[in-house]
Amino acid sequence: MPKRLSRAFPPAKYLFPALLILALGGCQTTSLEDVTGALGGKQESAGKAEAKPEMDALRERYRANPGDPVVALEYGKALRASGQRAQAVAVLEQAVLAHSNNRPLLAGYGRALADNGQFQQAFDVLSRAHTREDPDWRILSAQGAALDQLGRNEEAQQYYATALKIVPDEPQVLSNLGLSYVLQNNLPKAEQVLGRAYQRNQNDPRVRANLALVLGLQGREAEAEILVKADLPPDQAAAKVAALRQLLSKKQQRTDK
Repeated sequence: MPKRLSRAFPPAKYLFPALLILALGGCQTTSLEDVTGALGGKQESAGKAEAKPEMDALRERYRANPGDPVVALEYGKALRASGQRAQAVAVLEQAVLAHSNNRPLLAGYGRALADNGQFQQAFDVLSRAHTREDPDWRILSAQGAALDQLGRNEEAQQYYATALKIVPDEPQVLSNLGLSYVLQNNLPKAEQVLGRAYQRNQNDPRVRANLALVLGLQGREAEAEILVKADLPPDQAAAKVAALRQLLSKKQQRTDK
């Protein structure tokens, strides 16, 4: 990493103290919950309200048959989606204890662990969810995301590279790779990779938010705001722009210290 970049931008651990990558679940990690999530990556409250009856039904199905791995996995996913992270870990952990070789369960459990901030354990569990002979690009990307959270960025980038050999130019993986470069403060490289992701899927709000973040960190706030506001009602656009400005303000405060 060029020294001039490390001087221009404060260490990523100060920029993003609550970084949590969502590459776990087929959604892009791949997304940053506490960074791009602040720009609209999370479900709206109305959506959560609509999901409550479904959650109640899943809970009853799980209580009636806690040993069913399919039901446990569905319930765990629903708990994750509703933000009940510790509960999701508990449900999926019990299921994995009973079905230790069930790869979909292992994948779901690993993702839940990462959601809950248990990144090393998540990486270890995800390693059991596929094999070198039959790799899953989504899990490779999720493993990369966990490694990024552990500060092992170069290793993470190797996992993303392997995933991209399976699915070249997959925007979810590219987005994670771009954020990995952000964590190294290599913003020009991050912009290049996130730009590729954006060209592949301009409609993904998380890809747009990640690219906007990188543009903003480089002082190109007007370009960043255009991306953030794309295709949104005025009230949502204003909220996302405000969130982006808050992030950039925190970055500037760290730089000035």
